[in-house]
Amino acid sequence: MTKPKHPAPLPTKDQVLEFIRESPGKVGKREIARAFNIGPQDRVWLRGILKDLAEDGAIERGHKRQYHKPGALPDVVVVEVVAIDTEGGLIARPISGVAEDAEPPTVLLLDRKSQAMGRGDRALVRVRPLREGVYEGKMIKRLAAAPLQVLGVFESGAEGGRLLPTNKREKYEYLVPRDGTLGAEPGEIVLAEVMPGRRLGLRLARIVERLGRTGEAKSISLIAIHENDIPVEFPPDALEQARAAKAAPMGKREDLRPIPLVTIDGEDARDFDDAVYAEPDDSPDNPRGFKLIVAIADVAHYVRPGDALDNAAFERGNSVYFPDRVVPMLPEELSNGWCSLRPDGDRPVMAVRMRIDRQGNKLDHSFTRAMIRSAARLTYTQVQNAADGMPDDTTGPLLKPVIEPLYGAYRALVEARHHRGTLDLDLPERQILVDDQGQVTGVVTRPRYDSHKLIEEFMILANVCAAEELEKHGVPCMYRVHDEPAPERLEALREFLESMNISLVKGVVKPHHFNRILAQVRGTPHEILVNEVVLRSQAQAVYSPENLGHFGLALRRYAHFTSPIRRYSDLVVHRGLIAALGFGPDGLTETEAERMDAIGEHISITERRAATAERSAVDRFAASWLASKVGATFTGRIKGVNRFGLFVQLDESGADGLIPISTLPEDYYIHDEIGHALVGRRSRRTFRLGDSVAVMLMEANPLTGGMIFQLLDKDGKARGRPGGDGRTLGRERRAKVAKETRRVKTAGPAAPAPRGAGGKSSSKSSKVRRKNRP
Repeated sequence: MTKPKHPAPLPTKDQVLEFIRESPGKVGKREIARAFNIGPQDRVWLRGILKDLAEDGAIERGHKRQYHKPGALPDVVVVEVVAIDTEGGLIARPISGVAEDAEPPTVLLLDRKSQAMGRGDRALVRVRPLREGVYEGKMIKRLAAAPLQVLGVFESGAEGGRLLPTNKREKYEYLVPRDGTLGAEPGEIVLAEVMPGRRLGLRLARIVERLGRTGEAKSISLIAIHENDIPVEFPPDALEQARAAKAAPMGKREDLRPIPLVTIDGEDARDFDDAVYAEPDDSPDNPRGFKLIVAIADVAHYVRPGDALDNAAFERGNSVYFPDRVVPMLPEELSNGWCSLRPDGDRPVMAVRMRIDRQGNKLDHSFTRAMIRSAARLTYTQVQNAADGMPDDTTGPLLKPVIEPLYGAYRALVEARHHRGTLDLDLPERQILVDDQGQVTGVVTRPRYDSHKLIEEFMILANVCAAEELEKHGVPCMYRVHDEPAPERLEALREFLESMNISLVKGVVKPHHFNRILAQVRGTPHEILVNEVVLRSQAQAVYSPENLGHFGLALRRYAHFTSPIRRYSDLVVHRGLIAALGFGPDGLTETEAERMDAIGEHISITERRAATAERSAVDRFAASWLASKVGATFTGRIKGVNRFGLFVQLDESGADGLIPISTLPEDYYIHDEIGHALVGRRSRRTFRLGDSVAVMLMEANPLTGGMIFQLLDKDGKARGRPGGDGRTLGRERRAKVAKETRRVKTAGPAAPAPRGAGGKSSSKSSKVRRKNRP
């Protein structure tokens, strides 16, 4: 093509191509012309350049005559929701705009319009790139409002039956025709397929699987498992392979059996995949330093790339832990057998030796493939009691040679942690207590000992060593990435803190800046509020072959290495180390290395899926425990503020539920998103995140995990208009409140974050009118 005469040089084809490829989104001729100062007289020439590049396959033409690099999504695509993360955000995959041979990217739906959607729903969305392979989407139009399958409780009726969905988002019942009941009895939990058409104004559904009766101990976890499509049954060839597994031969492994490595886990743990040891370093160049060993079960010896066990483990991505059971990533023959570091036999491991100085700084490390025999299976409580001067028969002989050096090394690592400026958000966790029959016996806050932190610090250091070793040898690494908070979240946090006369530095923000803020409010009435808002400002950790560092741990490189029994990411890292160090033929393959992006995206999704399932099960167990306490009063704190009400977490048990805005004292409430508060326009009565409240339990639904509270005043009397005598909502009232709360995922802080916590909104506050109901 002949270039027209021009007083200034026109860009070359390569320069135009480079500009398009490096642009964060899609660009049109206008943006290109501005970038290169191309006048109107040369637009025909530019159109020809773009046509040539498109015909060569170097760029693709998208929506509204915009161009982008090949593989990028067009501006508008159809997506299908595949998962719901722990923050209430929707994770979708495009079903249009992606080449057949391309790995589909992830689309995160964070806008309010999309929050009414659920798994299986489809929508037309407008997307913009966030990072490689990840887009943010805003819904234009919902295309499929109902999931392909629905889990619910069957109730018989004249037309055949009704299906009451277990998902809080599902606010409508389904009609089950007589020929679609599969013999289900009233009260059974069933899985049904949604059918086309309606009858009596209800959508139709056909039962395809009967799962058990409501009220049975196993039903709560079953609901969470099926709701989140978690694979339970292993393929026959994977089970056969696991049953055929045998003891690993010593071969060229290093013999670490004389070293008294110990496992430290919870009382109810069944798989023990890490063992630890520490001793004072006798090297004269490291006074008061320590030598550490972290030994991890050698899962890669039993699970080879591409075999039946590997395929099953990849599909699961991770183990899923419920109060009454575990859905393991690997069959029990491995997870509780050959890959569990029990003290009753020799076990193969991947181990790392580390030396630290007295300030906890790592001096050096080395990996080995070895054989160990655990000296003892210890619990966190046992070890903490021993360290506090109360050893038992098991820990007594181990106190001096094993436990005391472990704590000495731990204290050094804590010093290094503080010097590094790690983000210190140590939030309480709920623990559901169940008996042998799976019945709930209590809901408590899980204890947190130094023995827990000891193991965490040892594992963090081993994970750092794994990432460093793979980088040193130039082998692909599956990093555990925790990015810096997004600028818009930081700005929202900064606005919130300024309202409390607290300043957050401008420019580059580090974890220690957050720690200063947390220290500033420690012991004040605002402590819990500020902790919650700081937590919500953080990015979500993911798996990626691209190293972005770990912001929360203040580490430049970090990879999960220490739990290959329960995390596929760790198995990939083990294989990388085996390949890098020449430890055997079962290392990372070229095929795996080429698929690292896809693997990282997949296991990030399965991790979020597991977290969602675990949380929903805990909510249901907590509701089951409290169902007999309707009418009782509790103290708690506001854990979430939204336009439809207040989420409250109870002090004693950590269980949470909703105070619907329609039950608050009568007023016209304004939702202050930046301030995380509901403010009465007339009374100026304010309900703010972190406030202490007294509540009465009005409803606890084990089926959905939802709980409804009524606000109480200082005298213990109901505030607002709950109906009846103020102590019960009444049947009609409860039905209305239940229908209202089913519109959203009422899981406390797992609900979609408000704008001040990183969500999207077009305004800083929204007005919410309290409905006057009898």
